[in-house]
Formats: sequence, structure tokens, C-alpha cells
Amino acid sequence: MKILLLVDDYLPHSTKIGAKMMHELGLALLNEGHQVSVATPDYRVSGKYVIEDLEGLRVYRFRSPDVKAPSKVRRAINESLLSFNGWRNLKSHFYKNPCDLIIYYSPSIFFGPLVTKLKKKWNAKSYLILRDLFPQWVIDHGLIKEKSAIAAYFRKFEQLNYKAADRIGLQSPKNLELFNEKYVLNHKSEVLFNWTRETPIDSSGNDFRRKYRLEDKVVFFYGGNMGEAQDMMNLVRLALGLKNNPNAHFVFAGSGNEVHLIKNAIREYQLNNLTLLDPVPQGEYRKMLSEFDIGLFSLHKEHTTHNFPGKLLGYMAQGLPILGSVNAGNDIIEIINEAGAGKVLLNGKDDDFLSMAKMFVDKNEWRKEAGKNSFELLQHTFSVDSATKKVLTAVQSIA
Repeated sequence: MKILLLVDDYLPHSTKIGAKMMHELGLALLNEGHQVSVATPDYRVSGKYVIEDLEGLRVYRFRSPDVKAPSKVRRAINESLLSFNGWRNLKSHFYKNPCDLIIYYSPSIFFGPLVTKLKKKWNAKSYLILRDLFPQWVIDHGLIKEKSAIAAYFRKFEQLNYKAADRIGLQSPKNLELFNEKYVLNHKSEVLFNWTRETPIDSSGNDFRRKYRLEDKVVFFYGGNMGEAQDMMNLVRLALGLKNNPNAHFVFAGSGNEVHLIKNAIREYQLNNLTLLDPVPQGEYRKMLSEFDIGLFSLHKEHTTHNFPGKLLGYMAQGLPILGSVNAGNDIIEIINEAGAGKVLLNGKDDDFLSMAKMFVDKNEWRKEAGKNSFELLQHTFSVDSATKKVLTAVQSIA
């Protein structure tokens, strides 16, 4: 088959999990004998588009304003124009290179019009990889009102996004259940877990431990986005609870609109056990994972959707035990806990979270066993080969 991947963020410029997963899926499809191309917006492009080769994948970067702009208003406007800019700048390419299958990733929710147009012109099939349920999570956080004009605007594009899909892959059973309760799309929705092709890398150098003087510490590591959805103060409170434990240290690496809250807390509480770093390239990120001891994550307790953070795949690939705190009802609790891959608790139970963190520090053998189970969970459930097979099987069933 000829396959087009659509994603709003892509390697090597991005370190976002969506960019990484779509690249790995593309490589797996290429390995299966399919012809695979990628279309992605890029504000750095001066002409209509540029073509690059990335590990055998042909990547078309089309001109677009920055869809990851810091300003929420500017970002919403730029994302709204994704389909328009994609068609306007790649129209000649699309006419000459029809595809049999379109696989697109959400967020963003604004690829629906482009997918609809291409399906009609190519008589193609489509598969939507649906991760965050936007705009629901921003409504949950009170960032916009359910009955507001902006919510209605986003809902319109959300519906177009779903309508354009022949099949929709949700990231967990609970997400699938909630999705179908709200949208009644049982006939074309299924579970498609996140995936990775990563394998452990060598940690013998200990460069980061030496650089930050952490040789004798048990290090809790958080890497990735630091925004409202992650409730970063939840993790800051955990660091505060372990402030006087000489064996524990926290390293956060990433960016987002709650970074200023972390910086303020470090100053206010004199958290010398918390090191805050800017985002790092993927190679350095993997090296950090190889050197540190525990993969840390948090989801806001007001979430009604049930995300499976992509960062967990990196943690599992390196065999790190996982410690997390999430919203009620999130099936990531059962997935991690039942596999013995670490411990996930409810956000808001700070005392329990702290007690568990102390156990991670004190029980070295238990921590190592949880790390081993973490890697095995990845191999059994979250491999790129499993995801590829699931997508292709679903597409073959489309009439």
C-alpha cells in the first residue's frame, strides 16, 4: 500500500511523543513493504514545502505558522489553518501521489477537513490515532466553558476529525469506554495502545550523575511537558516531602506553562533536592533514562479522560520502575500495578504518594524487580509491531 502519515509535529525538530511514535510506526510500515510518506507543518519552511529523507521515510514539511506557539490564541488560530495550509502547499504533490491509506494523529484536531478531501480524491481509507480528547480536557480544567463559543468551535472540528476516520484507535480501554459513551462510535473505535521500538541503552558513563553530583542518590526523573494536564505541583509536593531525605533527588527536564510554578517553588521552599532542566535532545534524554532510577509522572486529578502518557514508554524501554499519580478511574493504575512495574496512585492522596516514594528509595531489590517487570510489560503490550499489526488488521476490515 501507499500510506500517508499526517502529524502536526515531527522528528528531528520535535521531542514530543506523538512525533516519535508516528516515526516509529512509519518505519515499521516501511519494513512491512509499504510505501510511506509523512506530511507535517513547519514554520521554518520558506517555500511551499521541502522534502527530506529520514531513515528511508520521505517527509514533506509544508509551510505553516507555528502550531506550537506559546500564545494559546495564536496557537489556536495557526492550528485551525492546518488543513488549509496542508492542501494549499502540497496540492500538486497530492494530485501526483495518491495513497491508499491515511493515518493521522490527534491532537491536533484540525486535520479532519484535509483527510476528508484526500479520501474523496484518492478513494482512500483512513485511521485516526486519537490520544488526548481535546477539547474535553481543557474544559475539565476550567480553561474554557462547556457552553462557550470557543468550545463550540473546537467541538465542530473535533466532530469533523472523527467523521473523517474509518477507524479510530484510543489509547486505553477506559478511554474507549468514555469515548463511546459520549460519541456512540462503537462501530469504528478500538483500543490502540501507545508503542515504541526502543531498547535499553548502556548507562556506564554516568555523565549526568557526575555533572549534577548525584552519584550516591536514588534519582526520580520526570521528562516531558510541564503543563496544566500534568499538575506539576503534585510532583513538587512529593519532592518537598523528601527534602530532608539525603538519599533522594528529583530531576525534571522539559518545558510548559507550569515551569514558572516549579521555579517559584524551588526558590520558596529552597528545594535543593530538585534539579530543573530545559528540554534536551532525544539522545540526551535516553542517556538520562539510562542513568537514573525511577520514572515519574503525574496527571491532573480533574481529568475525566484517561491518558496513557507517552513518556512511560521511554521509562519502560529502559527498564525503569514507574511511580505515578493520576485521576480517578484511569486504567493506567491497573496496567502498571498488576504488572508489578511500579506503583500508580490517585492524585490527591499526597501521604500515600510520599510513602510509596520512600519505599522506592529504601527498597533497592524491590525497585530492581519492578524495573524488570516494566520492561517486560513494554515487550508484551506496547511494542510498535503490535501497533502496526492492529492498524493494518483494522484497515483490512473496512468495506
